[in-house]
Amino acid sequence: MKSKTLVSISEVKEILSKIDVEYMDQIQRWTYDYATKFAKLDSEDAKNMKSKLVGDCKLTEEEAIELINIMPKTLSELRSFTFGWKKLILAETLEKILKILNQ
Repeated sequence: MKSKTLVSISEVKEILSKIDVEYMDQIQRWTYDYATKFAKLDSEDAKNMKSKLVGDCKLTEEEAIELINIMPKTLSELRSFTFGWKKLILAETLEKILKILNQ
């Protein structure tokens, strides 16, 4: 039985970096190339950030990963993502999220 785990782009980069490029198929190479270009953190920092966002800010794992992949820098950028989630997030929680993302 297969299980499903949500991972950030940084974690994808770490997972694929363990495979020799010579043994990757075309999709794995494209994915690794993309992850290398767009990962904004190292894998361990992304994991720690994900657990803080889920634990301290009551975000779902999916929401936390979306923010980690994008890394909004301002409150207005952050609001543009959270608006699409169709749930009310208090201003103080948004500020806490931004503080975690900017660490």
